[in-house]
Amino acid sequence: VVATDRMDLFRTVLDDDVDLVPLVQEPETRRQQLSQALLEAIADELLQSGDKVVALYPGFELHEVDTLSVISLGEHLSKLTARDLQQLKTKVPLETLRLVVDLAVEIGREGREGKAVGTLFVVGNHRKVLKLSHEQVHDPFRGYSAKERQIRDPRVRESVKEIAQLDGAFIIGADGVVYSAGRHLDAPASGITLSKGLGARHWAAAAMSKATEAIGIAVSESTGTVRIFQEGRVVLRIEPMHRAMKWQNVDVDVEEAQTEQPD
Repeated sequence: VVATDRMDLFRTVLDDDVDLVPLVQEPETRRQQLSQALLEAIADELLQSGDKVVALYPGFELHEVDTLSVISLGEHLSKLTARDLQQLKTKVPLETLRLVVDLAVEIGREGREGKAVGTLFVVGNHRKVLKLSHEQVHDPFRGYSAKERQIRDPRVRESVKEIAQLDGAFIIGADGVVYSAGRHLDAPASGITLSKGLGARHWAAAAMSKATEAIGIAVSESTGTVRIFQEGRVVLRIEPMHRAMKWQNVDVDVEEAQTEQPD
């Protein structure tokens, strides 16, 4: 299996009848690229979740294959359980958190109308979150009763999937009520450090989780990956396969720096 983001190599690999995993062209770290390659290969059934893999990749030089790692996929990929969410030790009830996480995973896996969708949820401490945010687009939930905005209602979850195509974050209370949608988050990102390749949506989730003790849940548009933020850092990464699977990044031999909030 060959994984690459270089268009000039695609035809060569396919002509040689080798399985190809196209990588998203993003400024990611080697660790993220390796994780993405393995996850895409599993999703395409080129690898199985229990396989042991020998990976060759550029560890030191950008275009030189100079590093070898033996990776047991079973040590990195496992089924998401309620216990994983319970370990977050948040005031948000497990039922509410699980409903929102499941919804985020569905959006990451399915998108909407055949298109990939990225979005952001902030769960808990909604009053403070609303104070640290402002309306980015017209709020589609404005004017509805709390009962009509309850995330437990399947019709509300379907509405959220549709609205997720718009810009802005969903603000959800610990009680499961969607208090607002289409919000721009204004919490300062000072003192936060995230991995390279994570965009504005992830920075906003991290900053708000640190400023309010709420839980931030970001869905990546490019990969569908769901990241859960607490106290300004990623505490759980979920891959939207046929079932929700948590993933622990593969360690590479080269130490790679994280990045601070860009100017």
